[in-house]
Amino acid sequence: MWRWFGRNLSTLLLAFLLAIVVWFSAVLSTDPNVESVYPRALDLQVLGLDPGYMQVEKIPLTVRLTFNAPQSIWNELNVNQDTIRVWIDLAGLGAGKHIVPVRTQILRFTPVQVVKKEPSEIEVTLEQRVTRAYTVHTNVTGDPSLGYRKGAVQIDPTVVTVSGPRSLADQVVAVQVDLDVTGANDTVIRAITVEPVNQNGVPVSGLNITPPTVQVTQAISLLGGYRNVVVKVVTTGQVANGYWLTNVSVSPPNVTVFSSDPTKVNLLPGFVETNPLDLAGLRDDVDIRATLNLPAEVSLAGEESVLVRLSIAALEGSLPITLPLEVVGLPPEYRASLSPDKVDLLLTGPLPLLNNLTPGGIRVSVSLSGLEPGVHQVTPVVDLLPGQVNVASILPASVEATIELNSNITSTASPSPTVSTPATNTPTP
Repeated sequence: MWRWFGRNLSTLLLAFLLAIVVWFSAVLSTDPNVESVYPRALDLQVLGLDPGYMQVEKIPLTVRLTFNAPQSIWNELNVNQDTIRVWIDLAGLGAGKHIVPVRTQILRFTPVQVVKKEPSEIEVTLEQRVTRAYTVHTNVTGDPSLGYRKGAVQIDPTVVTVSGPRSLADQVVAVQVDLDVTGANDTVIRAITVEPVNQNGVPVSGLNITPPTVQVTQAISLLGGYRNVVVKVVTTGQVANGYWLTNVSVSPPNVTVFSSDPTKVNLLPGFVETNPLDLAGLRDDVDIRATLNLPAEVSLAGEESVLVRLSIAALEGSLPITLPLEVVGLPPEYRASLSPDKVDLLLTGPLPLLNNLTPGGIRVSVSLSGLEPGVHQVTPVVDLLPGQVNVASILPASVEATIELNSNITSTASPSPTVSTPATNTPTP
């Protein structure tokens, strides 16, 4: 028996190899290998970075991979992206530039061959991470309003930490905030972003500030002999008949007064009045420069007057009126009758306009253009109304129009309803 195996060993091995080839051929014919680029970019993980160092240049965040794998494995990979890991390992690397390879791992699925990585390696620049504490300095610019002065400045917190790569941290010589108090007439309290600056006063970016903002309080107080008071507008007379004063505004609403004798400004009641403004006959908005009625030895700091805006509008009212309907757009071969042939209008608007309205100046019509003989519901339309006068309601909102063939085409078409002047109506304010 052993002799027979010895004589036929080569034949047996050849048969075994042929069987394997046939098996592989059968597998490949039913599940062929496919080489292609994976359809989604994969997130790149950075592992092993020493906490005492940090990256100072941007690196690619994703990697493209080309696989060679059976079609069945491709189908699994396309729906299980989390089984593919892509990373670089920075363990043991110090400051400087480093070229590190991109590593990959396919979990659970074999066989898969990674044919190509884009990129296949990445240049990483590391720098030592430093953290330093700085006292915050405040640059206050501008001057407060006339009669006010700047007091002490308070900062909370007074110390912040600056962290980042050594190359940037070494440029920082100070940490500051800028505050503008131009025109302030009260204590200013603001949250301001902290900026690290170099020796030339230029901000240094790319660093982390903790906390990023501080609260700055700049005290603003009145000088002796000055006082901030409210302006009260005084008017006389009446606006034109049919109009009313809707609003009075003053700019600035507060003014600063001064006296060499502080007692005189302290005795003021908290406001000063304008000299009287005459409203007689006014019909529209008007801006007036008004002077102030100040006690003796008390003067206005800054401008000598204030701007007063008087807002004036016409009184609104309503006017009920009944008008006949006019037919438009009816061909001569037709005649029409309306039911009802009059409508009741309620007009609203400024009383001066309503008082001057006459029924003959308003037209209410219904358009029968394009309508065939029969009974139709049509909507009245009001024309020739002056601006600012509105139609609040029309009663009825629609009327019935009966259209018939005109039995005598040559005769004069049925006359349209004529405009009749209704009884005198008085607008209701």
